[in-house]
Amino acid sequence: MSVTIDIAGLPQERIVFAPSPLAELGTALHTLAEPGHHPGAHAWATATNSSLKPDLADRLCEADFLWRTTFSDILLGFAGLRDPSVQPGATLADELDLLDKLDDEQFVSAALEFTCGADYAAAARLSPLSDAGLQERAVELAAARGSQQRRFTERLLTDPPTVRAWIRRLFEDCEQAFFADTWNRVRGRLTADARQKSELLRRRGLAATLEAVSPALSTDDRGSVIVVDKLVSAHTTAVDPDVGPGVTFVPSVHQWPHLSVLHRHGWRPIVHYPLAARELPGPLSVEQFKLRMEALAHPMRMRLCRNLARAPYTTSELADETGVSSPEISRHLALLKKAGLITARRRGRYVQYQLDLKVVGRLGSDFLETVLR
Repeated sequence: MSVTIDIAGLPQERIVFAPSPLAELGTALHTLAEPGHHPGAHAWATATNSSLKPDLADRLCEADFLWRTTFSDILLGFAGLRDPSVQPGATLADELDLLDKLDDEQFVSAALEFTCGADYAAAARLSPLSDAGLQERAVELAAARGSQQRRFTERLLTDPPTVRAWIRRLFEDCEQAFFADTWNRVRGRLTADARQKSELLRRRGLAATLEAVSPALSTDDRGSVIVVDKLVSAHTTAVDPDVGPGVTFVPSVHQWPHLSVLHRHGWRPIVHYPLAARELPGPLSVEQFKLRMEALAHPMRMRLCRNLARAPYTTSELADETGVSSPEISRHLALLKKAGLITARRRGRYVQYQLDLKVVGRLGSDFLETVLR
């Protein structure tokens, strides 16, 4: 499973790295709403949440479906403008001005993405403002998420300009309350990363640059696609002549462990990637994580892990311990080794196997990172 971006024939200068104040505000709001996703930011989230005035906190709760369960495309609204030269603004006000340039149908469809997730591509082609069936479905799905979401959705569908002005004011109040300080703290790091990735792209090409962004990103030998290793399957293009060529990579301090891809029909694709802390290991591929889960799903391999967690064993020692034939033990060990769960070390004529406790100790965080990516 993966998200693929068609870039065949895309000039290198149309692959852009740029920080986005609005996207960073969105990830900051997500962190405040779901601090469990971001244990490294727990202190910041706690301090910021406790400092919010009650009125602002209530309004954030009213609109939190824009960033809690899905990262709304309006937070990357510049990608919906049919001018490929448009990139993120230098300030939050600049980006809110770009967001205001989206027409009501674009804005409402993007804002109500959480109600149309069953068919993201189709929902992007239709508008709940003009399609009665989609409008009814949007209200129904919003109601399933609570009365607050239902009321918000109904207001957005009946009076988009008023709700759009309300959302803009909400973001401006967030800037005044906490985000101006946050942006000043992270802007230099994001700008430096974007500059470094742009220079890497110029000097070493796309494959090396994608690897530097995230091990979950890759390209083919011809550089015709960008592949994002995720637990979803989707496709988009960066060379749609009706939209304008281009793909933008937006770095984020608050984004980890999420790696998101905007692949809305009629919008230019965006890869929104985290700047991981230096001490954090790179993400596993989805396939490698599946291998580890499947390897541990067998009761005999679980039993072997119990032994190997305590001390190194040879194949024959494990066979004696379990009463299973050596060839059968070898087969199980091969699967555990392929999954990267055990290490092998030769001692003279014998090979000893032992559980890699560091790898096993990360399985919980690997699982979360894989499903939240």
